Amino acid sequence: MSSSSFADRPGAIGDPPEHYGNPFGEQRSLSEGRSIGELADSAVITITGPDRLTWLDSLTTQSLKGLAPGDSAETLLLNPNGRVEHAMRLIDDGETLWLLIDGAQRESLVAWLNRMRFMLRVEIVDRSEDFITVGSFGDALEVPAARSHDVPLVWTDPWATVVRGGHQYSTAAAHPAADWSYRETLVATATDLSAFDAAGSLAFEALRIAAWRPRFSSEVDDRTIPHELDWMRSAVHLNKGCYRGQETVAKVHNLGHPPRRLVMLHLDGSEGALPEVGAEVRLGEKTVGSVTASARHFELGPIALAVIKRGVDAAQTLAVTSDVGEIAAAQEVIVPTDAGAEANVPRLPRLGAVTRG
Repeated sequence: MSSSSFADRPGAIGDPPEHYGNPFGEQRSLSEGRSIGELADSAVITITGPDRLTWLDSLTTQSLKGLAPGDSAETLLLNPNGRVEHAMRLIDDGETLWLLIDGAQRESLVAWLNRMRFMLRVEIVDRSEDFITVGSFGDALEVPAARSHDVPLVWTDPWATVVRGGHQYSTAAAHPAADWSYRETLVATATDLSAFDAAGSLAFEALRIAAWRPRFSSEVDDRTIPHELDWMRSAVHLNKGCYRGQETVAKVHNLGHPPRRLVMLHLDGSEGALPEVGAEVRLGEKTVGSVTASARHFELGPIALAVIKRGVDAAQTLAVTSDVGEIAAAQEVIVPTDAGAEANVPRLPRLGAVTRG
């Protein structure tokens, strides 16, 4: 069964399928580990050679030198100003580093990596045509993972916890990702997956939004820094060596504040409408941000992720534009308004100020 057969399944709506006729049921089945879905917008790149881990470690935000065969990690490639250019999900098999990325990054990332090889012992290959990427939750289903050097090519999402060297800005008493057991499995393209129940892309999107999980192809624009999305918890190591953009990461985290912040919105569902990606988020007459993703969740109802200005009062009810008019939206704080400035820097008196005994 090839990857295209997901669109050939009974009830499939869209290609790749958004759902198979029961979006809420598919969400529940997916979250309970009883179904799988094809991630049709994913690509696969490999880096082989003895310098692969130290090389990528020197370029990106995560500490990768100690990545053991079978380990999973997430890392970001920043530009010199600290803005996110690429996001990579990583598995190492002892000889090859496997990069799982959103498909839109495919050509530009391969080209950039090849330009940065210099004399190092690394080789970059695009393997996207050899595999399909299957998303699922938990380990109850025995998805037939491809293997390399006897390592199953399964990426386990680190979003459920704060990784070593990371930092969480969210102050939520119970983070919604605490039980997040998401994984991505590389499966050879000729593999028959017809025995597995399928869930469409709408189910994945609803569960991702509810878990506050940022995604490169959704939440990232040309201004994004990791702090704004609380991406420090899974993709940034604050105590590793230098890398491109590291100065901005350290400065904002220790001394400043991110200019924007990710928020989850609980939407008024009375009109039955969902805002489109890019819809304006407003406070009164002012536009304060935009929607990055929206969905109808089987338990939470209509929800969205949005990136808004940091200084917007977290207690304020916002409004989101849509085809049927403005939709009222209550904020659920992901990144607080005071995120950053974590360094314990003593305040110095103003020059010329009088010190009173």
